Amino acid sequence: MDALFSIPIMSVFLIPVLSSYSTSLNLLFFYMTWSTLVLSHSRLRVEMFGTIAVRVIFYALPSILFFLFDILTPSAAVLIKAHGATGLPGGRRRRKIHAKELKIAGWGLFNLFLGIAVQGVLETVLVQTLGKRSALKVSLKLPMPFEICRDLSLAMLGRELLSYFLHRYALHSRLSPTLARWHHTWYHSLSAPFPLTAHYDHPVPYLITKFIPTYMPAIIFRFHMLTYILYLLFISVEETFAYSGYTVMPTTLFLGGMARRTDMHLLMGGSGNYGPWGVVDWILGTTVGEPQSDDETSDEADERDMRRAYEAAAKRKAVGSGKSKRR
Repeated sequence: MDALFSIPIMSVFLIPVLSSYSTSLNLLFFYMTWSTLVLSHSRLRVEMFGTIAVRVIFYALPSILFFLFDILTPSAAVLIKAHGATGLPGGRRRRKIHAKELKIAGWGLFNLFLGIAVQGVLETVLVQTLGKRSALKVSLKLPMPFEICRDLSLAMLGRELLSYFLHRYALHSRLSPTLARWHHTWYHSLSAPFPLTAHYDHPVPYLITKFIPTYMPAIIFRFHMLTYILYLLFISVEETFAYSGYTVMPTTLFLGGMARRTDMHLLMGGSGNYGPWGVVDWILGTTVGEPQSDDETSDEADERDMRRAYEAAAKRKAVGSGKSKRR
């Protein structure tokens, strides 16, 4: 853990943000810091601790704080929850942490680090066992701005496509009943998304629909490690807020829409909204929770969709309780 919070690692994130020097000096200091980091640690170590640092700083810590805020101050949290008390951990106001909520949070964090561990194993096998080059490029040469923008655009597109098709056909179809059952009994047992549920699922469906769509575009295009860090940063911030259940977002244009699609996917029983950005859903007609006409206001659409979602959830619970009684 010393390497995670060492000066070179932290400087990669802090120098561009906190420094008051000119752009040229910032770039020089950044390059010197990056060079020191690469020359003083192995490529695998740089990749692993860079990945861990981004995930911890931009997803795990904020999500844990949001989770504790929901648990310890439910009366304040419910005011900014999109679905009121339903969006709180446990589905109602209470100032006690129950075992179920801790289990959900624990599994979410476990899956997060499981994905990082799988990434480390793949890199180790690729480099040390097979003698191949690493999946990600860790070099002294910094990527050009054009390369970063190009790679990020390709990665976001690839992630959207992979997330949609794997999510829809692996977890919500009859092609893989075991995966669908695991996903339904784990993630779809939630009443609504809340902090730390972005990575909550059975580990196998999680790796298929979260880890693979995130990691595969990066290794297909062999990202520079700095590009991968920026890519993970965007995804971590996206997951932190899209699964928070809050109506207050840093940017409503993107994160607000993603949060709404995430909510409606869960509330509508997985009948649509399979991709994180909603682009493929819009093209293939699997979007749920959007206004059906231009004359319909967003408030009317929200009210209608919430009513339908809660009615559907009530029916599913009634069917489940009926089956358990017959048994």
